[in-house]
Formats: sequence, structure tokens, C-alpha cells
Amino acid sequence: MAKAVKMADIAKVIGVSTVTVSKALSNQKGVSEELRARIKKQAEEMGYKTNSAIYQERVKTDISYDIGVVISSRFLDKYNSFYWELYQEVAKAAVQKGCFTMLEVLEAEDERNCVMPKLLQEKRADGLIILGLLEEEYLLRLHEYASLPFIYLDFYDKNGTCDAVISNSYFGMYKMTNYLFGMGHKDIAFVGNLLYTGSITDRYFGYARSLLEHGVDIRKEWILEDRDSETGRTDGGFEIKLPEEMPTAFVCNCDVAAALLINKLEEKGYRVPEDVSVVGYDNYQPPGLCDIRITSYEVDMTEMARKTVRNIIRKISGEHYKQGVLIVEGRIEYKDSVAKCRK
Repeated sequence: MAKAVKMADIAKVIGVSTVTVSKALSNQKGVSEELRARIKKQAEEMGYKTNSAIYQERVKTDISYDIGVVISSRFLDKYNSFYWELYQEVAKAAVQKGCFTMLEVLEAEDERNCVMPKLLQEKRADGLIILGLLEEEYLLRLHEYASLPFIYLDFYDKNGTCDAVISNSYFGMYKMTNYLFGMGHKDIAFVGNLLYTGSITDRYFGYARSLLEHGVDIRKEWILEDRDSETGRTDGGFEIKLPEEMPTAFVCNCDVAAALLINKLEEKGYRVPEDVSVVGYDNYQPPGLCDIRITSYEVDMTEMARKTVRNIIRKISGEHYKQGVLIVEGRIEYKDSVAKCRK
């Protein structure tokens, strides 16, 4: 890229001060007409542009893209507002870049039958963000069908070949489990359907590593499902089943699972955190679902959205960008659902 011409460069060629060049170019007094003409001619020959001219050029050349966002309807059940919040962060980040977003909710039947998004069929988007994991067969078909750039948000494919932005599920849950050990807990259960999503599985492995490092065996009966394994929904009559032998603490793959678990525990006469401690993930607690403030690993939704929008714009425009899976760190938010183990 050519170096921008400065007033000092022009002044050096003409043999005058930068102040004189500034006065000449802005038509101020104190410069003879002959010298003003020489300076303006030299500035034109050297390709000098004023700040206002540069701005106007940028306005003319800036391109506004339409970014499609596709999400499965199962992620928008009555409890799962996390993805709605994440979408809003994406929309906000897009507007800041002069772009616009269009949300398409993919119904379960269309996902099963591999019906491609209308945003693709009608060619209404310049690029796509897939928010939340879709069925494997659907993603394979999407790869074959899509002729525009796309990126995954909050999940990644098995081979890691697609561009994606995720939170640090493995390390985040590892830290959460270590925190419970630090509070004296050793009997710790995990709540989440293994292999349902890569994120849940990564969080399980973070939990498992912490147990192994503390010399504690993983107990199969303490791995609890938090959703319907067929539909993936947490509402519609699904209930978390408590184990016969109770642990002193639960690590939940998300705050919705943690809130539903706390309700179940209270229904059975357990007090949180006096009798049982519970931690979650996301730091997004649906309003009205649970009265206790849940200690959780906060996902930096703003940064995830910013990186996703930045990369999809670069993919659309053909600019260089960091390919692969980008991992965004979070932090533990300490609240009211954990107490020292009394067992």
C-alpha cells in the first residue's frame, strides 16, 4: 500500500514550512497567489488528499453486507434465551460495522429433511452465521449447497475444518470443577447429555480431568441428562432424574440445567447451597426460572459476536483473516449457589 502524502512532504519539496503549505491548501491569508498555486500543483502531483477527501472516499467505497443468521428452533425453547442474547450481540456487532443481520429460525422438520435456509434459496444474504449446532447431515448438505461464506458460532464441526468461534468450554468447566474441590467437595456429579453437542462434551472432559487430577473416579450414575435426547428440548415435560446416592455438588453444562436442577432439588427437600452446591455455565440465568443466583462460568458473548462478525465480513470481502476455530476465554462469576462441603 502506498504511503500517504503528508504536508511535510510537500513542504520539503517546495522548500517552505508546513504551516505555509497548510495555509495555501486551506486558502488562508499569508501566502502569495503564486506560491499558493505552486503548492497546490505540487500537492496534486504528489497525490495529497485532505482528511475530508479521504473520509468521503471511504464513505463511497464502504460496502454494507447483509449477514444471515440461522438457528435451530430447539435452541429457542421457553428457557433457552442464551442464544437470543447471543444473536442480539451479533446484530449489534454487525451494525457497528455498517452491516445488517437477518435471523432465520430452522424448524425441526426442515432440519431433519435437510431443507436449506430460505436466506440461501432466495440469495438474500452475502454470508451466513450458523448459531448453535445443527444436525450433522444438515451441515454436510449445507457445505454442498452453499455458495457463499459461512461461519459457525458456539460450536465447531468434528474435523475442525470449518471456521468457528466458541467459548473455552473445556477449560471453563475444568476451572468450575476445581473450584468445587477447593470448597471441599469430592462427590461431584455432571449434568448434561454427553455427545449431544461438542460444547457439552468438552465441558464434560473439563470436569473429568479435574476429577482425575484429584484422584476421584468418575461414576457413571452421576452423569445426568439435562434434556430430551431426541428433541434436545428442556421443556415439554422433561425432568432431570436425581441419582439414588446423592453427591454434594453438581456441575451443570449450562445455567438452564442448573436452574432446573435446583428446582428439582428443592422439590425433593434439599437446600441449595446448604445441603448441595450447584454451578452452571454461560452466566445467563433465565429470569423467573430459579430464585437462587447461580455461580457460573461467564461466556463473553460480546467478544464472541465481535470476532464472528469481523471474520464473516472478511470472508465475504476476500480479506485476510485468522482461519479455523477461535476460542474466547471467559471467567467465573461467584454467586450464591455454592457453600463449603460439610460432609
